[in-house]
Amino acid sequence: MPPDSAPAVQEPDIPVAHAPPPGLLALFLAFARMSLAGFGGVLVFARHAIVDQHRWMTADEFNETFALCHFLPGPNIVNLSMVFGSRLRGIAGGVAAFSGLLLPPTLIMTVLAIIYARFGDVEVLRRILAGISCAAVGLLIAVVLRMMTPLLKRMDVVVLLLMLGVFIAIGVLRLPLQAVLLVAIPVSIGVTYLMRRKVAA
Repeated sequence: MPPDSAPAVQEPDIPVAHAPPPGLLALFLAFARMSLAGFGGVLVFARHAIVDQHRWMTADEFNETFALCHFLPGPNIVNLSMVFGSRLRGIAGGVAAFSGLLLPPTLIMTVLAIIYARFGDVEVLRRILAGISCAAVGLLIAVVLRMMTPLLKRMDVVVLLLMLGVFIAIGVLRLPLQAVLLVAIPVSIGVTYLMRRKVAA
């Protein structure tokens, strides 16, 4: 580089800005599309829509919100719709997201239940349902790997050890979920507090 040339200026990393909060109708339609697309589970499509498509949350925010929904009673994705909608548009937003998530599939499943009651013994239909269940497992594994990506990028050993410990306790040792959560939640909160205090110091 010539001595009189200006030194290269390195641009600082600029975080991706959130999209503006959606309206109530947009929330309802977004969650309705998720529920209609979510054969085998809505989580995959919910994360894609919220994080990748609309950018209403970052990947870390989605993981944190979904983790909170795990600790609440009820189906996780239903809890997510209420928590997410309420976070963006208050109680009305939670109701809009909740209604969009449940109303379309409820209507469809009512019709399918009537059809299945009449044709459920057909062998071709049984094979189709078996194939759908395999695809659902594959989608679930894919979204779990994507949700783990932010944690793996940070390479936070303590967080990874906590995650591994919970997986072993529930998935391998088959310990009761409630007992594991009673231990994991206080430990996670304590570790997070100490880590943030250390960073702030």
